[in-house]
Amino acid sequence: MRAAGIDLGAVRVGIAVADELGLLAHPRAHLDGRDRLALAHRLRALAAEESLELFVLGLPRQLDGREGLAARRVRSFGALLERVSGLPVELYDEWLTTREASQRLREQGLDAKRARARVDSAAAALILQSWLDGRRGGP
Repeated sequence: MRAAGIDLGAVRVGIAVADELGLLAHPRAHLDGRDRLALAHRLRALAAEESLELFVLGLPRQLDGREGLAARRVRSFGALLERVSGLPVELYDEWLTTREASQRLREQGLDAKRARARVDSAAAALILQSWLDGRRGGP
């Protein structure tokens, strides 16, 4: 199944797309997240370009595990994206993915400015890779 991972931010939205075999997540350039309807339409176009069948949307939780305002925004956007794209949206726990993505980018030697431009899509790739691994029963 060809899927895209999404790390929904207020300004930037990280995107990653699975390879044709559904084994590896590949980060893509982030999208503008300020206009949610325009974003949903851009993701619909991406789905057509990439032959996507599903969106995996990172669901943020608070440190105590509860869902807060950010999770409600993600759930609302997920419903919008399903309506606009006609594709299923699966919510997937994104526990600390942005923090992990930032750390990995720093370990690769990226300075703060370059890392900031890539962190959202790196987080989306972590979300999607975890989802892919879970479907295969992997690590």
